[in-house]
Amino acid sequence: MDQDIRWQQRYQQFTKSYNLLLTALAIENPNDVERAGLIQFFEMTLELGWKLLKDYQEAEGYTITSPRHAIKQAFQSGLIEQGHDWLQALADRNLTTHTYNENTARQVEKDIREKYSPFLRELNAIFLEKSQATT
Repeated sequence: MDQDIRWQQRYQQFTKSYNLLLTALAIENPNDVERAGLIQFFEMTLELGWKLLKDYQEAEGYTITSPRHAIKQAFQSGLIEQGHDWLQALADRNLTTHTYNENTARQVEKDIREKYSPFLRELNAIFLEKSQATT
């Protein structure tokens, strides 16, 4: 029961972060500061996303040992569909966390808009449905 509550609490945190990311994505031509904010909200949302996958899968009886493991297991279980994009997003998050390079930031922004926000939207929809089913 505690694990069920844990993933539901994590989903609430994910939703707050995801909504901030959506606000940042609504800025069509961000300046450098806005782009940095968008990337930061993406990093936070991605982090909460894989932890949500981890908590949910642990409630289902799996043992998850890392972000990559959480994503791979979720893909194998059919919980998510874009396993490769999730793993690429993790790599991009690691790139942007440790250094700032304007070209990298612009490319990551493009990937967030085109590749990563769709799977985060899908994750939100999946867990919205799951959370409504448990209430």
